[in-house]
Amino acid sequence: MDAKEQYKLWTTDPYFDEETKAELKSLEGNDAEIQDRFYRNLEFGTGGLRGVIGAGTNRMNKYTVRQATQGLANYIVKNHGEDKGVAIAFDSRNFSPEFSLEAALVLNANGIKTYRFDTLRPTPELSFAVRFKGCIAGINVTASHNPREYNGYKVYWEDGAQVTPPNDTGIMDEVKKVTSFDEVKTMSLEDAKAKGLYNTIGKDVDDAYIAEVEKQQINPEIVREQAKDMTIVYTPFNGAGNLSVRRVLKEIGFENVHVVKEQEAADGNFPTLPYPNPELPEAYTLARKLADEVNADLILATDPDSDRLGVWAKDGKTGEWHSFTGNMSGSLIMEYILDQLSEKKMMPENPAVVTTIVTSDLVKAIASAYGVTCLEVLTGFKYIGEQIKHFKAENTYNYVFGLEESYGCLVGTYARDKDAVVACMMLCEAAAYYRSKGLTLWDQMINIYEKYGYYKEGQQSLTMKGEKGAEDMAALMDKARSNPPKTLAGWTVLSVSDYGKDVKTDLATGETGSTGLPHSNVLYYALSDNAWCCIRPSGTEPKIKFYFGVKGTSLEDSEKKLDELKDAVMKEFS
Repeated sequence: MDAKEQYKLWTTDPYFDEETKAELKSLEGNDAEIQDRFYRNLEFGTGGLRGVIGAGTNRMNKYTVRQATQGLANYIVKNHGEDKGVAIAFDSRNFSPEFSLEAALVLNANGIKTYRFDTLRPTPELSFAVRFKGCIAGINVTASHNPREYNGYKVYWEDGAQVTPPNDTGIMDEVKKVTSFDEVKTMSLEDAKAKGLYNTIGKDVDDAYIAEVEKQQINPEIVREQAKDMTIVYTPFNGAGNLSVRRVLKEIGFENVHVVKEQEAADGNFPTLPYPNPELPEAYTLARKLADEVNADLILATDPDSDRLGVWAKDGKTGEWHSFTGNMSGSLIMEYILDQLSEKKMMPENPAVVTTIVTSDLVKAIASAYGVTCLEVLTGFKYIGEQIKHFKAENTYNYVFGLEESYGCLVGTYARDKDAVVACMMLCEAAAYYRSKGLTLWDQMINIYEKYGYYKEGQQSLTMKGEKGAEDMAALMDKARSNPPKTLAGWTVLSVSDYGKDVKTDLATGETGSTGLPHSNVLYYALSDNAWCCIRPSGTEPKIKFYFGVKGTSLEDSEKKLDELKDAVMKEFS
């Protein structure tokens, strides 16, 4: 069926409700919009669904959610996981509660138990809940930090991590087989409850999750000494972190926490935010204003599903506020943990940190200084979570810390996804510790740069929407793959790792070898002078992403080098 035929079906078939039909009928004559909504089925990728909310096969709506969930249900039944059940959570985005309920009822109609949270919860708590409840899988309805018009659907497996091979492709195959809405089962909430298939969870999981987060403290006595004199501004960006973050900080001793009122209540429209993303400086306008009013030491922000942490701290000498990238805050937490575990002789045997190929090389330098193994995985925290599982199963390493450049990290193994709740706690503990030494977090960040080198990273994206955009992205990747540059500005390209073909090529010798990582549509260029760049299509948005990294001799030098590299890469490939 082409787009026009699908459009006609959705506007006439009694399966679709009148609200959906009315939305679509209002588009009559707008051929471009109809084409975009129906030219394909919303892709169920390796992590699940993500797309713009609206009616159509290429949109997030209750029908596409039901269809995807039927495929997941078929896979669960094939793996005899009906009685284990599925944990389900949702964030503050528009239609998140409704989509999560639709998913639960489809699973219930297939004889699969569900354990759905009573209200919104952080993504990492869903990861925790999967193993805590002994489930076969988990679903979290969220679009993370994407714009307000988006929603999404992440799938987790029984290890608590987002699905990885072979389960990801197995689920994708089952979803593709559900080609008609006639194949989708559902049932009423009343019947699901009566049959014991639908179950509500809440406080029991909350308490267990928070207890595990708080176990990760290293210096609780220093927190108790310093916290009373520290002032923190926190914003949950109208999302799921509000109660959990504030509860943890209060319970460990931080009483002076001021919340940005306009961004406190759950609201999927994010009315005071241009984009609920902790990477954006403009998202902190209200938090900065409040921080100045209360003379805060720190500003913390969590994204709508509370798996990413944004941080601002003051220069101890000038009082000037500085923002931290995810590479910076993650590296600072890592340095604090490794330093304190070493000093207290608490470092486990065979310690390891796990990071991604697009995360700062500063991570490798810190790990090396403490004699800790550093393992790299593909982009996506699910691959870090997967390593935790492998470490335990194979009895190889003891996981100490994991981080990725996109503002996410995990301390401990109670969850298998990045956790902004524990990141807030550990960052505040680090702030208390360094305060006892007369340092702010920014002062300590400069100390880290002085110790290991001024590593600097950046990212830039090209948005390519719709059917034409998908074709353009594919063409750009083909060009970059088939004709890699020999130089980029003043840097020599030393090697190219093509993870799509699992080939790493030394450009000087022509020698090739395996990348050592799973297949993925990613290209990584190792450059001279400790620089690098990487290209990959986004898995969640119609964008192609470019990552850059350099090492300088000062903040100014590293910033200058990063700008030069960024300009050269974008000129080469865009």
